[in-house]
Amino acid sequence: MTDAALGITRSILGQPWHWRRTSAEMGGESLAPDDLVTQLLMARGVARDDIERQRVPTLRGFMPDPSLFRDMETAAARIADAVEKREAVTIFGDYDVDGATSAALLVRLLRALDVPVGAYIPDRLMEGYGPSGAALVKIGEAGSKLVVTVDCGAQAFDAIAEANAAGVEVIVVDHHQCATTLPAALALVNPNRLDEEPEAAVHGNLAAVGVAFLLGAALLRTLRARGYFGSRAEPSLIELLDLVALGTVADVARLTGFNRALVTQGLKVMARRGNIGMAALMDAARLTKPPTASDMGFALGPRINAGGRVGKSDLGVRLLTTNDPQEAADIAVELNRLNEERRAIEAGVLDEAMAASAACANAPVAIVAGQGWHPGVIGIVAGRLKEKLHRPAIVIALDDDGTGKGSGRSISGVDLGAAILAAKESGLLVAGGGHAMAAGLTVKADQIDALGAFLNERLAVDVERASGDKSLLIDAVLAPRGINPLWCEAIESAGPYGAGWPAPRVATGPVRIVESGIVGTDHLRLIVAGEDGGRFKAIAFRNAETELGQTLLNARGRKLWLAGRAKRDDWGSRPAAELHLEDAAWAD
Repeated sequence: MTDAALGITRSILGQPWHWRRTSAEMGGESLAPDDLVTQLLMARGVARDDIERQRVPTLRGFMPDPSLFRDMETAAARIADAVEKREAVTIFGDYDVDGATSAALLVRLLRALDVPVGAYIPDRLMEGYGPSGAALVKIGEAGSKLVVTVDCGAQAFDAIAEANAAGVEVIVVDHHQCATTLPAALALVNPNRLDEEPEAAVHGNLAAVGVAFLLGAALLRTLRARGYFGSRAEPSLIELLDLVALGTVADVARLTGFNRALVTQGLKVMARRGNIGMAALMDAARLTKPPTASDMGFALGPRINAGGRVGKSDLGVRLLTTNDPQEAADIAVELNRLNEERRAIEAGVLDEAMAASAACANAPVAIVAGQGWHPGVIGIVAGRLKEKLHRPAIVIALDDDGTGKGSGRSISGVDLGAAILAAKESGLLVAGGGHAMAAGLTVKADQIDALGAFLNERLAVDVERASGDKSLLIDAVLAPRGINPLWCEAIESAGPYGAGWPAPRVATGPVRIVESGIVGTDHLRLIVAGEDGGRFKAIAFRNAETELGQTLLNARGRKLWLAGRAKRDDWGSRPAAELHLEDAAWAD
């Protein structure tokens, strides 16, 4: 257990504050006071002798040999055959950001290799998740006898068998949990295969787009060995890293190791705006500066997702593969509109889901179901429930025929994907799968209670352990004057930040609240001042009605410690900084 930060053992939210890593845990290192990046890296588990590699994560420093992965060479060789023969290939993708970027990456790469290539994205409502036999056969009848599935296919046993019978070869590129047996695909590339070697399995946190990138590297290497580029230019796989970065961040993949290198380098590519569709999307999101990982997660990703959630499922792939500026602009505007529509739908479903969660208030896993809920927003709502309830949550949209489509989100330390796969193998689900932090399922309405009992029994110990370990981890203490743009700029060098590589959390104080109020629909906004003359804005998103928000609204006159993430604020006439508030504690 780490030492209590600032002596706080119980905050307003009832949790202790601990140092992310104590000096002893970092080997008793004596670091220069200004070596901030080194301290942040070591606090995130980086060994002292690995600091320089981690300081500027490059592909050369982190990229594994694609041949480590089972079936990679088979997949690369078969696609290389298609390249040499100019054989039609179809990329079958999921309808979320990871699926769209994975499909776009392979479409753009094969297009650069002069291959007749197309993309097929199933309709969320009409076709559901993953490849169906009917869709694969239809693709074959249209002239494409080679299909590469991306971000789906690991559980498509019947669909791939039907495709095989129709003479359609299927290569699966996925990252979701696999069962003991695998579909009879020509090749199945997935670091989460149960039979994968340890050297490859360590990359199980890759998003599907990361696996697709490795397949692209293996393909180019195969073609190079065959002398294919003797008289023609080799496409630049590096220029597709903007797609990899977007898919990795939007799928909430852990930004450690190879993923961190992919996102770091991908952000550089994205800043060059070479992808016409990506540039149009940034314009629609009003991003005028070089994008950050946060921009991808909160501005770009949701807009791509909106097409698959409440609009046309192929809009994301079309945007990211078009070379027509006008088409790109039109699609970006449409995705922006659909994102606003999605927000409105989500708000209504969230209100109903929160009310329904009262019935499972004491269960380790919150499972709620509702008639008429839009299947396109249940994943987002599950994430919101998880945040509010601090435990795994599953939201199920029921059809008129008694079938439910569900989406779940988990907390750190609780493998929801494996539990959903076990429930499927136990006969409780029509379909299901996922990874540790997210899962999807199809269930009959009369099996929901049994599913809840199964998951609660299986995950109770893990949820209790994860909840018992709850504390707020602090990286640094700043005087109120230290919440400034210079700090925000300094910490960016240790990024990019995201899942598994958290942005530095700071504590500051003591401060007094000068102004307080509610902005937007549910956000608490504060102006605070410290005894050192420092004054800054703090905002607690979606917290106006929570215990934290209500306490702070009535905290005038009392001294406080505040904890959160310091962010640069460029809205005013000159740069400033604000604190994105996560917790507070009394200082008097």
